[in-house]
Amino acid sequence: MTAQTESPQPANTVDREELAQELEQLSELATLVLSARDALSDDIVSRVASALSEGITLLDRLTRNEGLMRLLQVLDRPETQHLLHGLSTALSQMSREIAISPPAKGGLGGVSNWRWSPARKRVCDRFRCWVSIGATACVNCTVRAAAIEQKSC
Repeated sequence: MTAQTESPQPANTVDREELAQELEQLSELATLVLSARDALSDDIVSRVASALSEGITLLDRLTRNEGLMRLLQVLDRPETQHLLHGLSTALSQMSREIAISPPAKGGLGGVSNWRWSPARKRVCDRFRCWVSIGATACVNCTVRAAAIEQKSC
């Protein structure tokens, strides 16, 4: 390190004018940033106040609702909690099984295959017969259905 023995030279008048212009621009930029920060803060404060107001209104409505209070009392029982725990376990297991299972056959190809299947023809025939008679069982369809069921078993 060397010690500086020379004194700084005074800036000439051109340098001072440029420095003054740069300081003025910097001041304007700082004013712009401060204004944006104030506006942003006001907006955030109004949004937070609005959210708190809506939350308190919702809480007031919930506490005045007798049905909800009854539901909370029912949910407080141990047997209900065990039931809900079992339900959540079953749902999570089901979602894991669905994730690893192959995709279901369907789409246009499935509809086309179903269109020509014998099972669809039997269902459509029985439905037509059921509609034409007026929601009473047709002896023909019942006998045919019983024969089909016996063959499939």
